[in-house]
Amino acid sequence: MTKQEKRFRNFWAPMKAILTSPLLYQILRIGLAGLFIYAGVVKLFDPKAFARIISAYGILPDTLLPFVAIGLPLLETVAGVALLFDLRGSLAVTSGMLALFILVLGFGILKDLDVDCGCFGAEELVKQDSLRRALYRDLALIGIVVPYLYLYRRMHIHSADNLSPYHSED
Repeated sequence: MTKQEKRFRNFWAPMKAILTSPLLYQILRIGLAGLFIYAGVVKLFDPKAFARIISAYGILPDTLLPFVAIGLPLLETVAGVALLFDLRGSLAVTSGMLALFILVLGFGILKDLDVDCGCFGAEELVKQDSLRRALYRDLALIGIVVPYLYLYRRMHIHSADNLSPYHSED
């Protein structure tokens, strides 16, 4: 084994232990679930304020605003609870919602809209700065946290399959 291979092993061994840690997976999954639950519940307490924020983006017709102002936070809350209990499909739904949020936030930034992001209810941060911060946060979530959760699940499922008495080496 070369020195370079030894250095790589010395670096990778602790990293692998951290990345395959069930504790890290639980913390990130529960944190993302909590974020979605909190965001959804806060908006459900004042759907009229959330409808005004959605309206300021100018994306939806006014007739759809009440449905989206209640439906989106409800979906966020349900997806968060499902992710909290690690239910099948919950990570896919939260990933899809994050992608939607990124598109809407990007639209707001490109159009130079002076609106609140609407992420955690009305008037949370300085308006345009709110859009940028929310975009960076959502990009970090969809670019780092979500792929990690998918990767951990994939590794965990495959390692469980390899331990199965029905698994064949043929």
